Amino acid sequence: MDMTPLILSLKAATIATILVVLIGIPISYLAAHMKRGKSIVDVICTLPMVLPPTVVGFFLLLLFGKNSMLGAWLMEHGIPVVFSQTGMVIASAVVSFPLLYRTARGAFEQMDKTLVYAGQTLGLGNGTIFFKIVCPNCLPVILAGVILAFTRAMGEFGATIMLAGNIPDKTQTAAIAIYTAMQSGNRELAFQWALLIVGMSVFFMVLMNVIIGRKGGRTWH
Repeated sequence: MDMTPLILSLKAATIATILVVLIGIPISYLAAHMKRGKSIVDVICTLPMVLPPTVVGFFLLLLFGKNSMLGAWLMEHGIPVVFSQTGMVIASAVVSFPLLYRTARGAFEQMDKTLVYAGQTLGLGNGTIFFKIVCPNCLPVILAGVILAFTRAMGEFGATIMLAGNIPDKTQTAAIAIYTAMQSGNRELAFQWALLIVGMSVFFMVLMNVIIGRKGGRTWH
């Protein structure tokens, strides 16, 4: 059993999760405190979660294809997206983003605001309040969102195969390996990959519950 698809899945999921955290946490925090336009931001950020992954992949293909302005510009600068590992990461990040966004936004909204007011009374800046007060108090739920996003990115199939394709040793992830094995009639290999993915997903879900339980978990929307 060649483990390259698993390695590619873990690699893409790790990079995608880092991107999702760097982009998702600030957007979630801003969305939680928006007075106007919150519903619009919420719809845009949540849309990839409710759309079929193949639809997400189709629009990503339109956005990053060689015939689009962005795709052509990236190609000129030596950054191909379609049928590349970059495409794997982008597809995984887009599909998993809503899980972190919804989780983190809920945590920010439910946080005890008196702690923030106390920090403001003490003359702390917004940056200090965010990193010293808000993040530590919301950390358990944010970590749960990170695990959910990573698990979703690791098992991504539809958007990835649309944007990055199914190239062995390059863009063939574990989820795509199951599809390929079934297409070739190798049910035993497909079953092995399926069990491996299920096992890893269960592990990360248990880890998420342990983190929330130890930190006195919070609920989120």
